[in-house]
Amino acid sequence: MPLYEYKCKKCSRTVELLVLSTTVPQCSNCGSKALEQLMSAPTAPGKGAAIMARGRARAEKEGHLCNFKRSNGRIVD
Repeated sequence: MPLYEYKCKKCSRTVELLVLSTTVPQCSNCGSKALEQLMSAPTAPGKGAAIMARGRARAEKEGHLCNFKRSNGRIVD
């Protein structure tokens, strides 16, 4: 399932969304469907773990519920 990066034209927030072929993406911040798809840089081999760690740290800082850790009993590796 592909992840795409979008910039919301309404609130100017950048979001990364899992988009299926039948899904109409919308901003997770304001709910707007006026999104501009951004070019995402490919991930270099061997850098995945560091990128995941930065992503989890960012999600924890922003208070996202999708930030699962061993310490809170939810394992995602």
